[in-house]
Amino acid sequence: MNPAVTLPLLIPLLAGTLSLMAWRLPRLQRGLAVAGTGGLLLAGGWLLHRVWQEGIQVVQVGAWPAPFGISLVADLLGTLMVVITGLIGLAVALFSLATSGREHQAFGYFPLMHLLLAGVVGAFLTGDLFNLYVWFEVMLVASFALLILGGEKAQMEGAIKYVTLNLLSSVIFLVAVGLLYGKLGTLNMADVARRVAMLPGDGMVEALAMMFMVAFGIKAAAFPLFFWLPASYHTPPVAVSALFAGLLTKVGVYALFRMFTLIFPHNPGYTHEVLLWGAGLTMLSGVLGAAAQFEFRRILSFHIVSQIGYMLLGLALFTPLAVLGGLFYIVHHIIVKTNLFLISGIVHRLRGSYRLERLGGLYRQRPGLSVLFLVPALSLAGMPPLSGFFAKFIVIRAGLEAGAYGVTAIALLVGLLTLFSMVKIWAEVFWKACPQDVDTPAPAPVGRGELWLMMAPVVGLALCTLLLGLHAGPLYGLAEASAEELLDPERYIRAVLGSEGRGAP
Repeated sequence: MNPAVTLPLLIPLLAGTLSLMAWRLPRLQRGLAVAGTGGLLLAGGWLLHRVWQEGIQVVQVGAWPAPFGISLVADLLGTLMVVITGLIGLAVALFSLATSGREHQAFGYFPLMHLLLAGVVGAFLTGDLFNLYVWFEVMLVASFALLILGGEKAQMEGAIKYVTLNLLSSVIFLVAVGLLYGKLGTLNMADVARRVAMLPGDGMVEALAMMFMVAFGIKAAAFPLFFWLPASYHTPPVAVSALFAGLLTKVGVYALFRMFTLIFPHNPGYTHEVLLWGAGLTMLSGVLGAAAQFEFRRILSFHIVSQIGYMLLGLALFTPLAVLGGLFYIVHHIIVKTNLFLISGIVHRLRGSYRLERLGGLYRQRPGLSVLFLVPALSLAGMPPLSGFFAKFIVIRAGLEAGAYGVTAIALLVGLLTLFSMVKIWAEVFWKACPQDVDTPAPAPVGRGELWLMMAPVVGLALCTLLLGLHAGPLYGLAEASAEELLDPERYIRAVLGSEGRGAP
């Protein structure tokens, strides 16, 4: 068994198990959180090196040959997502050391965090559709438990909407998997891809493709079933919000990229046209929702929706440049959005509120924090020379080259409206004078050690954003190679099934 493939999955599972065993030892749990997420980042880096040097890495669990057993498959896209998962997990774990109280830890915060990361990594590495469903459910269980941590009324209301829509998505996903298995007799992704290409054009393939598109579109918070996200992401502890904002919807986006480049690439004139207009409406509805908000985390939550549209646009255009841009955008957005939520948590800790009208004066009191906010905020809006500029530039250029002028115009407009939202936050939270007539209770004084623990991951992620903007070549090359791999599904099929094609009917 290839340890490079299995370690990123085993590390969070082991760390979560040990955290459960250390239930009454909160200090040990905190240490395991940092060690586990740091280990995941290192294991992801090792796996990425192996995949880059040697090609797609495959593990057949239990030594059962594909397509009869469970396959773990690490290609460039999946491995890149594992590395980013480790980075975000480590940042949130460090932030949680300062913000996670004993009451949250008593309800299993750190074991649930590891379980969530295991579900995310499992979804990125599985080569089997049913196991993809299983890992989605692992994420759903862990995320629901984290969402209601603390049991406040707002959390429960958000959790109901979150679970209802995600359960609907899971039902559609499971029905589609069952129909696909009844049609093909296999759920191994590589084998399914090979067999689907041989099916007659009776409309069944297009129907299944639409079912998977709806299921994963809900999980990605795409138009029109996105409202569960801004109704829930602003309610849990801020470290949980940051973890959700960075990773959860991107698993849905990843699944769409995987399905519509590997299994359903055969009729792009139909499926990708639906994706194209879905992307445009997702961008527009998300950014307009953000413009109407005056609560820090709700603005950021709506902008998750709008930015998902850019990623879907890259997939919908379905050209090498567009897919490259979509992948670049995913990495950029995960880092930037996580950082913005962490900054909102620091602001709340300093001022005791997320409401913009109750905030102000932080530029004079905390100029360093103000600059750290500008880095991800301007990157999200696509300002040069930050990572968001190159991500948007690639996607918009691909749209112009493909002749998709309408949705490209929407993308440009959304960029301007995103800048409007970020300027609104800057003006209200940092630039204006702190209001004196608010009834928000004064927060407890922030200790130097606590502040440094909160600031360290923010600084680290801001540096990543600057690096990806000022030195974009390595990520561009990696995204380009990933796009080439996705658009040549035979590489994936040969790696999993072998050159003799055991899965062929």
